[in-house]
This record gives sequence, C-alpha cells and structure tokens, in this order.
Amino acid sequence: MRIIAITLPYAIDSEATIIRRLLADGIDIIHLRKPEADIGYCRHLLSQLTEDERAKIVIHDYPTLYDEFALRGIHLNRNITHLPDEYHGSRTRSCHSFEEVLRYKDECDYVFLSPIFDSISKSGYHSAFSHEALQRAANEAIIDNRVIALGGVTPEMIPYIESLHFGGVAMSGAIFGNG
Repeated sequence: MRIIAITLPYAIDSEATIIRRLLADGIDIIHLRKPEADIGYCRHLLSQLTEDERAKIVIHDYPTLYDEFALRGIHLNRNITHLPDEYHGSRTRSCHSFEEVLRYKDECDYVFLSPIFDSISKSGYHSAFSHEALQRAANEAIIDNRVIALGGVTPEMIPYIESLHFGGVAMSGAIFGNG
C-alpha cells in the first residue's frame, strides 16, 4: 500500500527538512501542492532536496518544474488539465466520483478519490461516500490498486482502507495538521 503525503497549500518554515524526514520515515511519495506559494518558493524548496528525494515528488501547480528538477511526475487537476508534449513521467489525477475514477484510472499511474472521510485540513469538506457505496465500488473493482484514498485519512484508518482494496492512502491534515 502506497503512503502519500500532500503538502499544505502555502509555504511553511523548514519544509525541505520536513519532506526529507517524511521520506526517511517511510512516506513513498510527496505531492507538492502549493497553490498559495509562488513558483520561486517551490523552486527554492526543490533545490534544497537531493536528486533521490526529488524523484519522489509529484508537482501540482508548476508543471515546468518537472523537467527542471527531474521530478517523479505531474498531477492533473482543474488547473493542470493536460501534460506537456513528450511527457514520460508519472501521471496522477484527482477524482471526486466513481465515474471519474472509471474514466481516468487507466490512463494514470494512480488517481485520488476524495473525500473518503471528513477532511482534517479543509473545514466543511465532508465525506462523499457511504460505507455501502465504497464496499460496492470495491466489489465491482472500481476501487483497486490504482485508486488512492484521500480526505480525512489518518493512520488508524489504513486497515479499513486496505479492506476496500485501495492501492494506498494520501494524507495532508493527519501529517501537517489542519493548517
């Protein structure tokens, strides 16, 4: 099961040190999601990481940094709707329904499905899926190893998420707090 950390949307002190510690402690992939930080901050942050650490970073907001720093991949969302020509890195995407998962998961390395639980980091962002709906999606193989559970995930919930056949979990609030 993949364990993915998603950064807070804004710049924070000592972020390179935090990312380095998360990777050393067993986080598989870091999604660098910084819509409230400028590209200069992201460039500086990435320059503080080693080549091996940058190879575990998926960028959300500034796709030009993918080539500049030899990152793992680019995350597609409402701000980044297509990948650059000749792109060969990891492809990931945010999904908020089972229909979106079915539409996109075969063309991506993995997709996030959210919100699975009430969000820790986004106030008022509530679970969109009942246990019955998640179980049905697992039984129909909509949820599989290419679908990552996001939204309100904490380490204590991992056994439940594994029982639904998710390929991993993504956490932000459980790792960084609610901002």
